Amino acid sequence: MPTLSRTPAFWTAAGLLLLVLAASGVPTPLYRVYQEQFGFGPGMLTTVFGIYAMALLAALLVVGGLSDHVGRRPVLAGGLLLQAVAMVALTGTLGAALLDTQRPDKPLGPLVNSAAPGFGLSLGVVGAGMVVEFVATPTRWVFAVLAVALVLAAATVRLLPETSPRAPGALTSLRPTVRVPRSQRPAFLAVLPVIVAAWALGGLYLSLGPSLAASVFGIEDHLVGSLLVLAMQGSAAVGAVLGRNLPHERAMVAGASVFAVGVTGTIAALLTVQTVVMFGSAVVSGLGFGLAFLGAVATASAGVAPADRAGLMSSVFVVGYLSFSLPAIVAGAVTGAVGLETVAEIYAAVLVVLALTAVAGVRLRRRARPVAEPEDAGALAA
Repeated sequence: MPTLSRTPAFWTAAGLLLLVLAASGVPTPLYRVYQEQFGFGPGMLTTVFGIYAMALLAALLVVGGLSDHVGRRPVLAGGLLLQAVAMVALTGTLGAALLDTQRPDKPLGPLVNSAAPGFGLSLGVVGAGMVVEFVATPTRWVFAVLAVALVLAAATVRLLPETSPRAPGALTSLRPTVRVPRSQRPAFLAVLPVIVAAWALGGLYLSLGPSLAASVFGIEDHLVGSLLVLAMQGSAAVGAVLGRNLPHERAMVAGASVFAVGVTGTIAALLTVQTVVMFGSAVVSGLGFGLAFLGAVATASAGVAPADRAGLMSSVFVVGYLSFSLPAIVAGAVTGAVGLETVAEIYAAVLVVLALTAVAGVRLRRRARPVAEPEDAGALAA
């Protein structure tokens, strides 16, 4: 069968990545539905969310490198069919496919990889929120439509060119590999706090965001509650796009600073119960999230040898997924004792401290350099 040329293949892979990420965001508006149907408390909701995030992490670690040995197309087709049943994301292989098919004279792969999570998650959350608000049996419709879309997407994979020839070692590649090269460790440790803070905020919004909007701000409308997630995740995608040409350390410092301001605004919104302030702070936090994560990953991976890139990126996403799930689980567990609003305020304050710690760490690294070093453009290494 004829396959697509480079540019159509690139944008087809980008569309598939958005679909996979949208599928990852779909459960968020449904958590409140399940809470109402089964009487789940915040602790159970965040535990379910944490299990889901851990499953994504396990899939990333185990099958992330498989496509390097058996080819991109078999992993994409099989994974999309599997996701139609089990909703397992394939961001690693799709991200690699974007890098494989991008134009050498116009490398958009890193930018699409960094902006796609915000756009994709936003599409999934808002789309599911609309279904929950206007359809009588939302859970049935959401997953039925998503399953059909993923099956069609699996068929579309046949149009993509195979960019990774088969190579021995497929079984060995299933062994999880997480390693930060010695040369990258100072930079990795410097940006670690902001990676933790950014992903932990995402975990809070995606697990408890709609519940927080309902219990603290009285927003019972499922669609409006989903728009709170859109305000943060959509802005994160915009932040990544805006920072694509900035030097990487400058992008990270600026993003972490904006993130700290936005999360401080979230605390103010919770204290004053001002809905407008809450949505505004979500937008500012999201912009900082996208810009800081773009700069943090570029800072941590600057100058890394090609052979060490996979291990380093796995380390980044291991930290990300753990930060995405574990803090949210803890927050849900203690909510029954101290209340959701108090937990959110303390949670946000810790994130502000982490973001400012990352800013201080990068500035100390700059001062410690014997000679000023030029920075590379703040593109996300992948």
